[in-house]
Amino acid sequence: MENPQILIVEDEVVTRNTLKSIFEAEGYDVFEANDGIEMHAVLSSREIHLVIMDINLPGKNGLMLARELRENMDIALMFLTGRDNEVDKILGLEIGADDYITKPFNPRELTIRARNLLQRTMFEKDKTDKESKPIDHYRFNGWMLDINSRSLINPEGEVIKLPRSEFRALLQFCENPGKIQTRDDLLKRMTGRELKPHDRTVDVTIRRIRKHFEDHADTPEIIVTIHGEGYRFCGELEHE
Repeated sequence: MENPQILIVEDEVVTRNTLKSIFEAEGYDVFEANDGIEMHAVLSSREIHLVIMDINLPGKNGLMLARELRENMDIALMFLTGRDNEVDKILGLEIGADDYITKPFNPRELTIRARNLLQRTMFEKDKTDKESKPIDHYRFNGWMLDINSRSLINPEGEVIKLPRSEFRALLQFCENPGKIQTRDDLLKRMTGRELKPHDRTVDVTIRRIRKHFEDHADTPEIIVTIHGEGYRFCGELEHE
């Protein structure tokens, strides 16, 4: 894998410099942005592998910028915020953040989470590039999960660009049809980290995936909750 490049989007100079020093000490190439304008300037000129972004930014806040990223790019995204607010965390995950960490942060925890996220995302890209005949899609109940574009295509042909967490969870289901997937299984696939008490990342992601299917009355229940255990994919996969 190539050397990871990280973009820190943070308007607090002290925090930004601290983060830059932490990740440079780990051997990463680190770039900085004060706001959304500077962020887009860096993204247009560099191949960034991970964006670490504060929610409370001048101009467009982190949630708005994250939505823009998810609409236009497939890039790993971690929120860094001083707001110990469950609503902010859930909104960030719903928009498509891969992970979040709250200030004040533990530098070791931050670098471990970033490393796990980068290893997973960059490994998947390398694997896709190297495999000669990879599976490029799954079809079920009139829907298609397109792996190359990381999109869900509904029976009418509408393309729904999935946030990374939704794509990975749905891919996990398609690769394991009919098998119960625990929250820990799904979170590891989505973010590479262990499930902690009161972590709602998986449930929020499943709710968003279900919303795509619920908008189509003819689509049966695709993901079923197995109480006390996790979730099961009940779609009828087509074998080609």
